[in-house]
Amino acid sequence: MIRRTALSGVILGLCSFAGSLSLAQAPQPSSEPPTVIISIYHVAPGKHLEFLKFMADGEAIDTEAGLSPAQWFVHENGDSWDFLSITPLRTEAEDKKTEELTKAKGRKTGFAAALEFRQFITSHTDTHAFGPQTAAELLTAAGAK
Repeated sequence: MIRRTALSGVILGLCSFAGSLSLAQAPQPSSEPPTVIISIYHVAPGKHLEFLKFMADGEAIDTEAGLSPAQWFVHENGDSWDFLSITPLRTEAEDKKTEELTKAKGRKTGFAAALEFRQFITSHTDTHAFGPQTAAELLTAAGAK
């Protein structure tokens, strides 16, 4: 039986997402690939379904605001994370629109929302990344041959 590793699944998913991201975003100059946020979540024991419901509620607000939903990946084996999401980097205007809709729906914002979110996780990271790009494109951007 062939068994995928979590890393190969994530890499495949990142490549698939990157391709769909380029279609969903406004065209970018070839010298400046889009920026995404890669978030890795370690969910608190017994809080997985509550975490997913919380994130799905926020995702519904994002969709209502006209934003692309996050692409989600579930841990299979390997490292200790539970979920990984990839979202396009937002503008201030998009953040403001989402915050207004969030308030209108009676959900918490700001520090109160951050505290509510933290009841579902033991830790998380958010990393800004550029891509997709080939290794050859990265070499060109670095001025190397």
